[in-house]
Amino acid sequence: MSEPIDDKPLLSLRGLVKRFPGRNGRVVHAVEDVSFDIRRGSTVGLVGESGSGKTTVGRSILRLVEPTEGQAIFDGTDIFALNGRDMRAWRKRLQIVFQDPYSSLNPRMRIDAILGEALDACGYPRGAARKARVDELMTLVGLPTEYARRFPHEFSGGQRQRIGIARAIAVEPDFIVADEPVSALDVSVQAQVLNLLGELQSKLGLTMLFIAHDLSVVEYLCDEVVVMYLGRVMERGPSRQVYAQPRHPYTRALLATAPIPDPTRKRTHVPLAGDIPSPINPPSGCVFRTRCPMAIEACASVVPPVEHVGGNHHVACIRHGELA
Repeated sequence: MSEPIDDKPLLSLRGLVKRFPGRNGRVVHAVEDVSFDIRRGSTVGLVGESGSGKTTVGRSILRLVEPTEGQAIFDGTDIFALNGRDMRAWRKRLQIVFQDPYSSLNPRMRIDAILGEALDACGYPRGAARKARVDELMTLVGLPTEYARRFPHEFSGGQRQRIGIARAIAVEPDFIVADEPVSALDVSVQAQVLNLLGELQSKLGLTMLFIAHDLSVVEYLCDEVVVMYLGRVMERGPSRQVYAQPRHPYTRALLATAPIPDPTRKRTHVPLAGDIPSPINPPSGCVFRTRCPMAIEACASVVPPVEHVGGNHHVACIRHGELA
C-alpha cells in the first residue's frame, strides 16, 4: 500500500444509483445509494461477490454506463452533470484497466498501434514523439520496446495485462479504475502485476479504484476497502482496520473464504451459505438478511444506514455493536 499524497479526496461519490430496465417492465437494481471518497494518491479496494455491483460502480464513475442518480465530484467538478462534449475533455484524466487482457485488445492491431490509438485520442503528436512515448510505456510496464511490433496473440496473459495497463497510463491520467485486473491470471503472475500497479502508482502519482472479489489481493494493495453486497455498501474503512476488526457479518463471511497460508491457524468466521439474490427482486430491508446468521425480524423492514463506528470506519448493520 502506498501513502496518500494528501487527505483531500480526488473523487467523492455521493448517492450513486444505477438501475437497468429488465424484462416485462421490471427493474434491475444494480447499485443503490453508494457513497465513498477516494483520497488523492491512494488506492481503494471495492470488493464483494459476483453480482454485487462493483463493476457497475466503476463504469458509472467513468460514464461508460450512465448513472441513474448521484454525484461524482472529481477534483471539484461533478462529472455526472457534464454533457457528452464536456465529458470528453475529462477522459484523459480517468482511465480503466479491464478484467480480460485478451478481449480488451484488438487482435488485428500491433501493440504500437494500440498504444498509438490511445495517444491519438488525446491529441498526442505523431512521428518520432509518439514512437518515443510508446517505447517509454513499454519500458514502464516491464516489456522490451521491440515487443511493440507484435500482435496480442503473441503474448502471455500477464504480458497482455501489462499492455492493458500501458494503454491506461498512456495519456497520463490522474485516476484509474482497475476492474479485477488479475482475476484471469495465474497466481504467480498476479503478484507480478500487482507489484507493477503499486510501482506505477508511486512513480506516477496515480489514484486507483481497485475492483476485486479476492480479499487477500485487496489487503495487499489497497489503503481502504469498500465492501458491497447486492448493490449496497455493507462496510468501508481503512484496510487494516476492516481486516483486523470487521463489523459486518458479510465482511466476516468473505474473510472466512479467503485462503489462510498458515495451516495451524483456525478460521474465526463462518463462510456464506446459499447464493446472492436477484437484483431484480432484492430482499426488503437489509439486502443481506436472507443469508445473514445474525438476522432478526427488524432486518426485514429497516434499510440500515451506513454509520460511523470509529476512525474512518463505517458499517451498515443494525446489530454492528454486537460485533465490536
